[in-house]
Amino acid sequence: MIARQSVLAAVLTATATLSLATAANAENQPHMRAALASLQNARAQLQTATPDKGGHRVKAIDLVNAAIAEVQRGIAFDNRN
Repeated sequence: MIARQSVLAAVLTATATLSLATAANAENQPHMRAALASLQNARAQLQTATPDKGGHRVKAIDLVNAAIAEVQRGIAFDNRN
């Protein structure tokens, strides 16, 4: 019984430590997070704009979506390294 509690305590401690480390890494990227928020806001604005833009609004949404994906990959890469 005591060994089981010790293992559980060790697992919980390791999980908490990993969570804190991940959160610390994520917070070390304020500019990437700000860029991501700006891109998401830009996408929302483009999506609510009137659609009669000769296809340019749709193209802009596609490009913003690609930029969002790149920023997210950059954040994930930095968090892993």
